[in-house]
Amino acid sequence: MIGRRLRRSHWNRREVLETALKGGAAAVAAAYGLRPQGALADIPAEFDGTKFQLAAPEPNPKRGGVLRYGITSRPPHFDVHQSGTINSLGCQGCMFDNLIRRDPRDSGKTIIPDLAHSWQISKDGKTYTFFLRKDVLFHDGAELTAEDVKATYDRISKPPAGISIPRSILFSSVSEIDVRDKYTIEFKLSQPRPANFMMSAFASGWNVIVRKKTLEDNQYNLRRVVDIPGTGPFKSKRRVENEVWVMERNDKYWNRGLPYLDGLEFYHGLPFSPELGSAVLSGRTDYARIVDPVTARKAKATPGMSSLNFYQSVIQGTWPNAKKKPFDDPRVRRAVHLVLDKHVLVDVVQDVAPMMVGGFIYPFSEFATPLDQLEKRLGYQTDPTAAIKEAKALMAAAGYANGTQTQGLDFLVRDVATFKLWAQAIQAMLQQALGMECKLRTVVESVWFDDIKSGNYDMAVGAVVSTLLDPSDYFNAWYKKDGPQNYSGWSNDEFNELVPQIDSEVDPAKRLALIHKAEDILEREVPVFPVCWEKINDVWYNYVKGHNPKDYFGIYDVVRMDTMWLDKA
Repeated sequence: MIGRRLRRSHWNRREVLETALKGGAAAVAAAYGLRPQGALADIPAEFDGTKFQLAAPEPNPKRGGVLRYGITSRPPHFDVHQSGTINSLGCQGCMFDNLIRRDPRDSGKTIIPDLAHSWQISKDGKTYTFFLRKDVLFHDGAELTAEDVKATYDRISKPPAGISIPRSILFSSVSEIDVRDKYTIEFKLSQPRPANFMMSAFASGWNVIVRKKTLEDNQYNLRRVVDIPGTGPFKSKRRVENEVWVMERNDKYWNRGLPYLDGLEFYHGLPFSPELGSAVLSGRTDYARIVDPVTARKAKATPGMSSLNFYQSVIQGTWPNAKKKPFDDPRVRRAVHLVLDKHVLVDVVQDVAPMMVGGFIYPFSEFATPLDQLEKRLGYQTDPTAAIKEAKALMAAAGYANGTQTQGLDFLVRDVATFKLWAQAIQAMLQQALGMECKLRTVVESVWFDDIKSGNYDMAVGAVVSTLLDPSDYFNAWYKKDGPQNYSGWSNDEFNELVPQIDSEVDPAKRLALIHKAEDILEREVPVFPVCWEKINDVWYNYVKGHNPKDYFGIYDVVRMDTMWLDKA
């Protein structure tokens, strides 16, 4: 099948792309059915939300019932802060709260109060003060105080030795975190950052508040703590590995009107798998996330069911181990980048998951090189002939005219349908174009993350997420030296010096020019081989109310299910 798909014509996809080219970035979004996240409305410097109360968007929501939710839930560990996969937050998010959050009623576009009912931002943009709710209880009965918030963000912003938190880079400008009193916490910045950037960082679904004592009792590492006390609307009741995680309603939740549900049951199903799709189509689950396109189409055609899709905050890529031969040579990395036919790789998984071609920047963002320009570059053209010729010349210059090692490169593959299909296609492309032999090694997610962090691989196909659409987030996390998700171990002095300039530049035009300069370095030096960019299908029965995922950027910010309810008799 792989071989047959490698030879397929691309005329259908070209038709879509040509439509997009007529209108630049906006038309690209329209052609793929996407409404980009865009910039938030201006964040008020002072906000009094003492009277704000979140409720379901529909009138007269019903109480009771258990929502059966199908989603991948095989976490590598249980420490949400240290995680970078929906396998963790997808189930655990409902156990926690944030300082502030994104509103589930408008697809997360608006930032609203959460554990902090109000905030103040100083005129110089260097001090953020949050005022906490009183009488908020953790699941273990302890009261939330500013000391818990400080302990949480001390660990996130400056992780202790042995702790790796992908979102730390969002708070690199935080110089001090001060407790002003029991219910007031203050963040001081070494230099001002745009308020939208900082408030979006605080509102990220990943940055949940945990108890100071919980951190102290576990030496600030919660990886093995299955039931971490949160303040959220649901509490952990029972968990069966690779089967189900059962949550029950938190009767002492601070928002007395929420949640509406008596409980949640998260049933494990691999992303895009037939099992995940069949579970929701057969009625064994009420809602399913990351289903395959076939299931989504069937749901749309089924009375009483709905489906929609939205782009995910993820790059699908193949990481070279830049610290080992042959990938310590940028010419080899560039050669592999050129021969991976990205249009074919999108086509290979078209029946499993919807994807789109892109490079090192979110292709549906305002920061990306427009698609008509990107498609003129080697490595992105629909005709790969010139790219393969250049790649062979680079390999010859690097001393690999006859390929690399005869025993085969160790190609680490996450045990997900899309990654396994891509691994086979990439294996064939490298062998046919460059004489590069690979041995596929498929592993579960926890092993994949452990091996890639320890350098126990030559190539590794998988995915990593960002928190924000802004390159200041993922440039630091994915590509900068020692970034928490820089899995290849790549480092480039020119790029490392450029990123802080991007972070601090306030003029939009100058900042975009710096971003494109950074993109040129990434294309030349290649820290990861971008495969494509992901779209997510959600499917549910129409009796599931209180949710609105149509404009999500990713699936990590609105994961609490506190406004969801079941319209059943």
